[in-house]
Amino acid sequence: MRLFIRGNTEKLSDAELLKQYRETGDKFFVGELFKRYSHLVFGVCLSYFKDKDESKDAVMHIFEKLFEGLRRNEVQHFPAWLSFVSRNFCISELRKKKVRSAREEEMTYETKLDLMEEPMPETEVQAGQVEAALKTLKDDQRICVELFFLKGKSYKEISEVTGFSDKEVKSFIQNGKRNLKISLSTIHHEQIPLA
Repeated sequence: MRLFIRGNTEKLSDAELLKQYRETGDKFFVGELFKRYSHLVFGVCLSYFKDKDESKDAVMHIFEKLFEGLRRNEVQHFPAWLSFVSRNFCISELRKKKVRSAREEEMTYETKLDLMEEPMPETEVQAGQVEAALKTLKDDQRICVELFFLKGKSYKEISEVTGFSDKEVKSFIQNGKRNLKISLSTIHHEQIPLA
């Protein structure tokens, strides 16, 4: 009987497919249901994400959530319920993205504040020291430090300009900042006249 139903799913209604899934736990029936409405899920995702690849990924995540969701909920009208689940998933993902973006901006701000612990150059001599210290950095560190601190670019913008990954940019800035402080300290001590 089960093999017969599996072979003739096109003739089964949504309600019958749902019933088969509840009775057998066979994910095949959820897959058949999803096939019928995946284009609608994609449309919902695209309206939120505005990006085809991101929307395709979201469709797959939503599909994975259906197995548990359909076990926990008595679904009467599958298309309406699926649309509700899809919208909630998209809203939740966009919120997470916003939080991640806010955290990255906060980190960027804190990193800039960290560097500002050192007093900014007040004279041409001090400005010259910073310039000399920058020249001691490796190229990748110097470029990232200049773009971040002097041009006010974000990690993402630096990544786009240089082709470095976000991780590399972060590492170059942190190491560059540390090396810059060491170099400034050395330059400063060298210029202190001996008594």
